[in-house]
Amino acid sequence: MNKRNFALAIVALLIGIFLVNLFQDQQEKKEREEAAQLASESMDLSDAKQGLAKGDRAPDFELTTLEGETIKLSDYQGKKVILNFWATWCPPCKAEMPHMESYYEDYAEEENVEILAVNLTSMDDGKKAVQQFVDGYELTFPIPMDEEGKVGDEYRVFTIPTTYMIDTGGIIQHKIVGPMNEEMMSKMVEGME
Repeated sequence: MNKRNFALAIVALLIGIFLVNLFQDQQEKKEREEAAQLASESMDLSDAKQGLAKGDRAPDFELTTLEGETIKLSDYQGKKVILNFWATWCPPCKAEMPHMESYYEDYAEEENVEILAVNLTSMDDGKKAVQQFVDGYELTFPIPMDEEGKVGDEYRVFTIPTTYMIDTGGIIQHKIVGPMNEEMMSKMVEGME
């Protein structure tokens, strides 16, 4: 391939990347506008069906945290919830934990957000390994333990980390498969009621 064809290929590739990014930005903007419109329509949230798609009511669950406290997802109605599923041996989970902790410390209170980082204990190395992980990363948000794997199954967590963004009414607004950073969390929470 001569230099001119190579240069044209590079330019075409850059234009393609630009167009893909532009399209993704437009889609995200559209999703935020739809979420804001949905919230402003003040629908009766009790009419929402339970499920795992955007607009569905997040299935309720009850788990015990690493500290031994029993929590239910429905206890957090009125708060935005970042519901994260993870394991100690998962490299992408390790990568996102400092971002989650930083977001939790810096923004969670002012943005009315709770992070529930559900450890898939049935797939992990036990409570001791989870405690060492939590201590090592100095995590301060609640760590519910899915010891039987039922909640992970109910939320169809096949890849970890998987995160659901749930609004103040208990409605799923986003599902993220893979690691997140602070900026992503802020952006997604910003568009939620």
